[in-house]
Amino acid sequence: MSTLIRVTGLRKEFRQGFFMRRVLAVKGVSFEVESGEIFGFLGPNGAGKTTTIKMLTGLISATGGEATLFGDPVPSPRALARVGFLPENPYVYPYLSPTEFVELCGRLSGLSRRAARDRTRQVLEQVGVLYAADRPVRRLSKGMLQRTGLAAALVSDPELLILDEPMSGLDPVGRKEVRDLILDERKNGRTIFFSTHILSDVETMCDRVAILRRGEVVVSGRLGELLRKDVRRTDVALLGASETFASECETAGHTVRRLGPRLVVEIEGEAKVPVILRRALELGFAISEVTPRQETLEDLFVREAIET
Repeated sequence: MSTLIRVTGLRKEFRQGFFMRRVLAVKGVSFEVESGEIFGFLGPNGAGKTTTIKMLTGLISATGGEATLFGDPVPSPRALARVGFLPENPYVYPYLSPTEFVELCGRLSGLSRRAARDRTRQVLEQVGVLYAADRPVRRLSKGMLQRTGLAAALVSDPELLILDEPMSGLDPVGRKEVRDLILDERKNGRTIFFSTHILSDVETMCDRVAILRRGEVVVSGRLGELLRKDVRRTDVALLGASETFASECETAGHTVRRLGPRLVVEIEGEAKVPVILRRALELGFAISEVTPRQETLEDLFVREAIET
């Protein structure tokens, strides 16, 4: 397995305001992306994700550190020819149709006129925009613009996809379609590097992740190795539980929620679960469900990326 992206100590400093105040947006970021994997690049707003991606794609220059694509130092026209890029807010010329815009991107990527035309139709169908392929872009929704940008990233049949917030503006159906598309592209041998705020998508798709906080990588690795295996919480769902019992549980320090006819008691850890179950059976309540909860990516993200 080869390394497609290698970032070592990457830094970016901006000058802002009348007094040209120095702002360090990225502070020595390091990570690697291997061929054939889906890599999630995470962090809260302002963490430095988009700035890092712009340095990788040659849109801005780094202040320090090193970054390579396919072994070539960034920026490298030869390496970028093998990359498909979707920016956070793709700009599509409003007077063009999706067909015209994606064909233009294909031609700029070096495809012949015929190849660009054939490939454009294929990728527009792939992202679900073919039915609106000849409408002016200014009449499309934000979600359709996002899909058009994704088609433009795919048109040159790149080996590596760099996607900055690819689910932005998409409804739940659109998100699922883009998730399926990303998984299909990985099956076809493509490598995907993407940033997103939708942690559930990362948890279901990504092989490895890096989490940024204030311009620094605070966590990096395989999800299975990063998430704690111990049971952090157990949810006990009861039918017929009284308000008196609910108050008793709250007094004992447990969180209680009503979900229709069910009372759900959230118990930290596992030690106190038998106590609650025995008490519920003594009072004649029906036990509907006992669900151990291990750490999720959201738990990891909040613990590592959100400063307290």
